[in-house]
Amino acid sequence: MAQCRPTDELTMHRTYWLPLIAALPAALLTACAIAPAPAAAPGAIDNQSLQGSEFRAHQTTYGLVYRLPADATAIMDSQVTPVVQQDLQRLKLVAEAQTFNLPHVTVVHIHSADPATPRRMLAALPALPPVLQDVHLKNFYTTEAAKGAGKPWWLDLGIVKSGPAYEAMMDFNTRATVAMAPLRDGPLPRVTGPVYARMNDSAKAMVQSVGVSGINQLQSGKEVRSHNPHNTLVYSEAAFTPEIERAMGETAARLNRILPGGFTTTFENLSIVELGFSGNVTREIYRISLRDQTVYDVRNGGTVQR
Repeated sequence: MAQCRPTDELTMHRTYWLPLIAALPAALLTACAIAPAPAAAPGAIDNQSLQGSEFRAHQTTYGLVYRLPADATAIMDSQVTPVVQQDLQRLKLVAEAQTFNLPHVTVVHIHSADPATPRRMLAALPALPPVLQDVHLKNFYTTEAAKGAGKPWWLDLGIVKSGPAYEAMMDFNTRATVAMAPLRDGPLPRVTGPVYARMNDSAKAMVQSVGVSGINQLQSGKEVRSHNPHNTLVYSEAAFTPEIERAMGETAARLNRILPGGFTTTFENLSIVELGFSGNVTREIYRISLRDQTVYDVRNGGTVQR
């Protein structure tokens, strides 16, 4: 990953956003200008929490995600979830076993206390990707928010990093990050405090400029990819002790023996969702069809104009 050490928010804005904004379609710029977005006003984004030693208090995180379709969740429910639940119970990771989550693959997350944010995200959506066919999910592994930070940590199922679907996902991640990041009120709480302190300079620069890590950006006109699309099975705010790391590593190895070749599926929808501190989806708000771009309000099933 390219290293960057911006000295302030203005430098980050000039380095990353101006080239991207200039490249956006006129229709998107018009939509963004029309949509009310107080969070994007000068001075509204507060990075002060990055100086603290504790996690920023979590209020509301919103995200843009691909929901796992029924064929994929059927495989997970029958072959993966029973193994994971058994091991979590054995390790007395009760909260992890009970954490609610709508299975998904993330595009981007932002933090905002403003309840109007999902509607603004909908208005700011860039051109959508095509239907993503033959998305190949393979390889279970554990990961930490930052090595040595202690928490949070996850058990993930990766996506094979090749093929048209993967390339379309990566392209959309770059464009969606540009559109969504200005709607935040500050960094994601889970990348502040002890996690931020353990990040390298490049990751810290991402948190300063867009409020998140693990996304794609344009630097000096070139795409720098750090996005790692995946499906998460376990979300944990418990300490990632050597014992837990070893045990969950064994769980991942067992799952890789069960599904050595993984499986493929098709993503036909995007969803705007609300998430918990660790990134688990707690509710779906809007569902957007990649086939015809119809938007549904999940609360009532009605269609919505972007």
